[in-house]
Amino acid sequence: MTARWTVDRTKFVENVKSVKSNTPVMAVVKNNAYHYGLEFAIDAFLQAGITTFSTTNLNEAILIRKIAPEATIFLMNPVTQFNDLRQYDIQMTLPSLAFYHKYQTELDGISVHLEYENLLHRSGFKTFEEMKAVIDDNNQLPVHLQMNINGIWTHFGYADEFDVTEYENEKEAWLKGLKWISEYHAFEMIHSQNSASFMRDSLFDDHTHVRIGIILYGSRPYASLDESVTHQSLTVSANVIQVRNISKGESAGYSFAFTAEKETKLAVVDIGYGDGILRTRSKHDCIIKGKRHPIRALMMSHMFVEVDDTVQAGDEVILYSNEIRIDAFTFKGVGANSEQLSALNHHSLKKEYINDINVYQ
Repeated sequence: MTARWTVDRTKFVENVKSVKSNTPVMAVVKNNAYHYGLEFAIDAFLQAGITTFSTTNLNEAILIRKIAPEATIFLMNPVTQFNDLRQYDIQMTLPSLAFYHKYQTELDGISVHLEYENLLHRSGFKTFEEMKAVIDDNNQLPVHLQMNINGIWTHFGYADEFDVTEYENEKEAWLKGLKWISEYHAFEMIHSQNSASFMRDSLFDDHTHVRIGIILYGSRPYASLDESVTHQSLTVSANVIQVRNISKGESAGYSFAFTAEKETKLAVVDIGYGDGILRTRSKHDCIIKGKRHPIRALMMSHMFVEVDDTVQAGDEVILYSNEIRIDAFTFKGVGANSEQLSALNHHSLKKEYINDINVYQ
């Protein structure tokens, strides 16, 4: 028996179609498509009608080009492998005035999106006046030496916060600055909204795309959203190896991890933190035979679950599914949606795609 990571392709595609509806979407596929598998995700997104993708890694961007020759690909992190950008027709962020001045003579023919820093302060131009200086300087160059400034973007760091004013502040700064700079340059692509902003405001006027990630993969960006807005196609499951009885006062697991307060049945399950189950996740329930049972101790390759007489060796144990969702644990403080996904160990878990005419392993 082996613990499993399983994605239902049909449910994944149906969810993407439902989330996007008629909105033009740039699908975020960074970090191997949130560890769903880049090849699988790109193929599924194409089937759902999405042809524009963004990632933070050049190698992933090149792989996307090989999977989807006609796609639009945007690289959210700057790189200096400019020949690769040209060869594979990859558009790249232009993050600052300093980057432009340093590499200006090497950027000819590169398609760039100007990035506004905003309140996240991760990267980007500090002001729209700096962006205009780049536009003006680029326009003065001979055409064959110019960049193609075809996009502009930002990222909202507070769109999933409701008790503070930062989201409204960063949104106002972006929209005001965008209106001003759009008088000087016609941008082909304008994108700023992550999953939380998209759910709150729909597509902004004058924007060409929403740039969304986690909601496409089945997790809500904030707790007040109804679960029906997105459906999780991922299931993480394991197996009961054995059911043990321990008496009141006896302990199980390393260093008295669990001490029974009464006669207790414990199922030994073949999954642990070495498989990517966070310790904070193990403070909550799992599902066996449709019923929730508390996890009592977590080890590298195993866990103990308190069970009743209905549970026996060989039973399936569900850690994540659409009935026991990643986002529900996010809102309980287990860790961000992407953190829980990223932790899962695809080397030790058996990786499966079901309801799929193709096979991805």
